[in-house]
Amino acid sequence: MSALSLEAIYTEYRNKVMGYIRNRINSWADAEDLCADVFEKVQRKLPEYDEKKASVSTWIFTITRNTVIDYFRRSRPSEELNEEWSDDSAVEEGILQTESLTELASALKKLPQQLMDIVVLRYYDGKPLTEIAQMMSLSYGAVKLRHQNALALLKEYMQVGHP
Repeated sequence: MSALSLEAIYTEYRNKVMGYIRNRINSWADAEDLCADVFEKVQRKLPEYDEKKASVSTWIFTITRNTVIDYFRRSRPSEELNEEWSDDSAVEEGILQTESLTELASALKKLPQQLMDIVVLRYYDGKPLTEIAQMMSLSYGAVKLRHQNALALLKEYMQVGHP
């Protein structure tokens, strides 16, 4: 791991980590604190990192996801975690591992306009699916289904490099 410095890791993954956290945490201040916590854990655990066990992006994604889960356990012990966590976490891990944002942009352009709008509103603007449903005058179920379809198509396009 000596080839990767903490500064290089932070530079490469800070925006991805913050984006992941902001999609789950409404408070900007809490999201910034959690992002700082993630990189503090990365710094502390860097000597223990084993590239044979996981890629850097998978390792950082795991730390990030666990940090957010811990946040919810501390701040809302009686509430259940969002049902969507199991739906798109694998896709988000794949996107976090993606080396090229150009590839992601290209895959987004291949989606039908409505699916692209849902993805942009969800991940770029950080809107919950319920709000997207209201904005698009659709039912929550319809938006959730289209969101899942869009993520599946993105994953497919990015894996096989569809034309």
